[in-house]
Amino acid sequence: MSNFIPKGVITAIVTPFKSNLDIDFDAFERLIEFQIERNIDGIVVCGTTGESPTLSHKERIALIIKAIQVANGRVPIIAGTGTNDTKATIELSLLAKSEGADAILLVAPYYNKPTQLGLLQHFLAISEQVEIPQIIYNVPGRTGVNISAETQIEIANQCKNVIATKEASGNVEQAMNIIKSAPANFALLSGDDALTLPLMSVGAKGIVSVLSNYAPKELKEMVKFALDGDFEQARKIHYELLDLMQLNFIESNPVPAKAALGLMGLINPYVRLPLVPISQSNLDKIGNAMKILKLL
Repeated sequence: MSNFIPKGVITAIVTPFKSNLDIDFDAFERLIEFQIERNIDGIVVCGTTGESPTLSHKERIALIIKAIQVANGRVPIIAGTGTNDTKATIELSLLAKSEGADAILLVAPYYNKPTQLGLLQHFLAISEQVEIPQIIYNVPGRTGVNISAETQIEIANQCKNVIATKEASGNVEQAMNIIKSAPANFALLSGDDALTLPLMSVGAKGIVSVLSNYAPKELKEMVKFALDGDFEQARKIHYELLDLMQLNFIESNPVPAKAALGLMGLINPYVRLPLVPISQSNLDKIGNAMKILKLL
């Protein structure tokens, strides 16, 4: 199995599109190089920020393969293989493993609204059949179901290859309960940029980030200070970045992040329906905040 360690800043990378909304693989390669040059700790491909709901199965496979090829072992690639169909998730996860992914990110099954027992059985089935490091992705605001702290701890105890959770419930108390009771080899990563520092102060190991798509160096500096226990310096950067962290959700993610990357000239900020391009007023807000931090 891969020796991937879930720690630091992991970028949930956007999927760039051409004007005809086909995937822009040249721009995708540029984004990966941009991340590697800034010493990012990992890249999630085909996550929510990668617009996974509108990617076909074939496109997801192509993006995972391309990321692994471009990274070429220089940075861990975490493949977003979670779906609301356990069998389909296992098949995509096995494929990601065979192509050389370092880990997989498994979103809670959406729309079906499984019980906590159903969630446990889902993760057990994947763990038993796919020998690769696995990260739970709990984002109830999008999936319609919360994986409780008790269930996540049970998954961590029963599935030795489930090594972390991306906790995006926004519930700090739930996150603390996971950190308090989880086994020693299980890490909690923040799933919300703005909660990274608060959660690291109580034991989180880092962030799966939207902001690091276009501010990886700045966010990594904050997280490194926090990991080193220098919370005074980390807090200073946290408040410098807070406006951008919040602006990333002024419209549906990843619309603002793509807009920011567009302002930097790294991609064309096209999104697929039902997402729509950012409004001019919100684009101006993002541009102004980026200029303050000298990102433009």
